[in-house]
Amino acid sequence: MVIASDVVPVRGSEYSVLLRRIREADLLDRQVRYYGWKSALTAVVFFAGWALFVALGDSWWTLGAAVVLAVAFSQIAFLGHDAGHKQIFAARRPNYLYGLIAGNLAIGLSIGWWTSNHNRHHAHPNTEGADPDAMGVLAFSGDRAKAGRGWRRFIFRYQAWLFFPLLLLEGWSLHWKSVVAVFRWPIPNRGWEGALLAAHAIGYASTVFLVLSPGKAVVFILVHQGLFGLYMGSTFAPNHKGMEVLPEGDNTDFLRRQVLTSRNVRGSFLVDTAMGGLNYQIEHHLFPNMPRANLHRAQPLVAQFCAEIDVPYCETGLFESYRQAMTHLNEVGREIR
Repeated sequence: MVIASDVVPVRGSEYSVLLRRIREADLLDRQVRYYGWKSALTAVVFFAGWALFVALGDSWWTLGAAVVLAVAFSQIAFLGHDAGHKQIFAARRPNYLYGLIAGNLAIGLSIGWWTSNHNRHHAHPNTEGADPDAMGVLAFSGDRAKAGRGWRRFIFRYQAWLFFPLLLLEGWSLHWKSVVAVFRWPIPNRGWEGALLAAHAIGYASTVFLVLSPGKAVVFILVHQGLFGLYMGSTFAPNHKGMEVLPEGDNTDFLRRQVLTSRNVRGSFLVDTAMGGLNYQIEHHLFPNMPRANLHRAQPLVAQFCAEIDVPYCETGLFESYRQAMTHLNEVGREIR
């Protein structure tokens, strides 16, 4: 299995120069205190959401709790993502244990599957035939769109219009892939992964159906999981869509492969929090194990270095990033309309 943080460019490369500057600024040092209060605050929102749900009882007002819990689930997913990249602790084992609790138990996503799948994306971003995110339900290139058949071709044709509605299914997709991975993927600790996923599913369903009548319970689950998927998908949408797509077998050097295929969204406290730090996508791809709290400090160093070596560095506002991503998806779909 390829681990993104283990992909080390050759000594003497341009990347090694940038890496030295990053290390001299102590930006790869772990931020355990930051993750401590971040985890505690997220846990408060998570349990407060469930407490509000129980307190409201068999009422349609529980759909308000569904919104709160969709946000809490997404924020926990960001923390699980960081643990998967070993951003929280220096050793692999405590990061994995954190991921089991945050991912498998709290929100029903397999940390083993997520880490393996996501690291393949980091090793080959926007690369045809190698990046799992570029081989999903959307087509990033005209060649892939033209190769689509049946329902895939229909989605490729209208993907810009279908993008946000499809995100309402993203939460279900993540849960399904987690379950499939436990049975079919060679992930470590399969027993624990499966047991914690089952514990989440039983606890989640029991709580919802004990508090709500069957009809309200089904609506609550659909709203909660739909908003969870919409939130998660919306944070990933601006990162790579509309950026350079690399052909299968591409041998572009590590630094350019990560920078040319990624787009940053200008940060602020609100944007950084809402997107889980993924708005610093270029820095995250260059240094996957850099703690989230350090990404904004690394950004000017990376942008300056890219200017020095004449590598385009893409950064835009949040709404402009969506416009660029949707425009690209529409242009790809237009090739087969």
